[in-house]
Amino acid sequence: MKPTISMKETEDSVFQKAMSGVAPLKEGSRKAIPKALPQSTSGQQQRRRDAVAERGEEGDHNPLTLGEIERVNPFDVLAWKKDGVQPRVFRHLAQGKYPIEATLDLHQRTLKQARADVFRFIRSSSAHGFRSVVIAHGRGDRSDDPAKLKGYVAHWLVELQDVIGFHSAPRRHGGTGATIVLIRKSPSQKEENRERHGLKSDLTQRID
Repeated sequence: MKPTISMKETEDSVFQKAMSGVAPLKEGSRKAIPKALPQSTSGQQQRRRDAVAERGEEGDHNPLTLGEIERVNPFDVLAWKKDGVQPRVFRHLAQGKYPIEATLDLHQRTLKQARADVFRFIRSSSAHGFRSVVIAHGRGDRSDDPAKLKGYVAHWLVELQDVIGFHSAPRRHGGTGATIVLIRKSPSQKEENRERHGLKSDLTQRID
């Protein structure tokens, strides 16, 4: 409960009590208080990230290549999974049965900007425990270099350790102009699964 001040006390007396025992600063010890720096807007922050990405100075050990890759066609269906991913899981991914937890839109991005965006997006999604995310890269069927970005996104996803599978999205999520990505479970998610399956096993043994 906050202390209350009696109405009989004047403002001057309250101030004198509050300041009792406080020694004034000497003239030479006073320092000017710097004005707060203006906060950067989200637009300014994005422009700085774009400039850094264009210069290739991310400082985050981005391994994604900008070299020559195997090209794809605008309407190709992309599909890839690591060994160990169950066929049923991959089928559900392709059908869009898993909830989409985050989306990255690469339209109007340069190749270098997209490279940085994809790396940060997958890393952030993994850190947040997301399992199913979408990258909208477009088909590029009307561009001078058809499906260039689409091909690089497919190549980059294979290079990222946190990605264990991907498939071109169903029509409702962008069709062949977008890709659904399956991200590996975090250590905490794996432990949670082990505990859950262990509990089910214990219950089964008790029932038996």
